[in-house]
Amino acid sequence: MAAEEKRAWSMLVLEIGSYAIYLWFMLERPAGVALAHAPYAGALLAAVGLSIVVSIAAHTGIAAFSPKEANSRDQRDREIHRFGEYVGQSFVVIGAVSGLLLAMAEAPPFWIANAIYLAFVLSAVRSSVVKVISYRFGFHPW
Repeated sequence: MAAEEKRAWSMLVLEIGSYAIYLWFMLERPAGVALAHAPYAGALLAAVGLSIVVSIAAHTGIAAFSPKEANSRDQRDREIHRFGEYVGQSFVVIGAVSGLLLAMAEAPPFWIANAIYLAFVLSAVRSSVVKVISYRFGFHPW
């Protein structure tokens, strides 16, 4: 398995896991507190911060355990990475538009922040899935 494929797998697992843990913390709010009024900023910042730290550690670990492949990216690796990023970016746009619409509708900040965070997570997951599929089943640019 190529180092870039390992990185795609690690990002896929990391993003799904971190968002699941964030949801678990959010749904375990104090009794009688509405979801929109639950304290979310700390959990959101912790989820994003820990995702960044774990991602850096995972990429460092992958590079350490596959030193021959760590810095060698061929044309196929670059094209798969580019294609995966292009496909994933659509959710960033969807998140920005949904956040903008929620702000114009004067929705509580909880919903705006969570819509944008969900879009970032879906973008990363979709990008990683496309990369893994491209490595596993072949990359065929149209």
